[in-house]
Amino acid sequence: MKTIYILLGFFFLILGIIGIVLPILPTVPFLLLTLFFFTKGSDRLHQWFLQTNIYQNHLKAFHERKALTKKSKCWILLLSTTMLTIGFIFTPIVWAKMLIVSVLLIKYWFFFFKIKNLDEEGV
Repeated sequence: MKTIYILLGFFFLILGIIGIVLPILPTVPFLLLTLFFFTKGSDRLHQWFLQTNIYQNHLKAFHERKALTKKSKCWILLLSTTMLTIGFIFTPIVWAKMLIVSVLLIKYWFFFFKIKNLDEEGV
């Protein structure tokens, strides 16, 4: 199972690196998944990832202080809202549409009230 965690960690690391270069892909969620899978898969890879510039520049503030820049929050919300809206439009089942709306509401509540803005902390 550790091998699968390590492979998934590298997969999401590659997607996160691509997200740094391409503004369409969100970087932070993929790097969070990298951190999660490296933690589960290998202490050595986990420690290595914590020392990288990618972690320091894009993830450290969120991991340590539950804070994101406003730009990161906007991109994550925009892309996830777009995906959920597409699902809402093409779902014919009423209870599934209600579930999607619930997920959207919870997501926005979480992003506005649980995740701090990095800009407001003066970091």
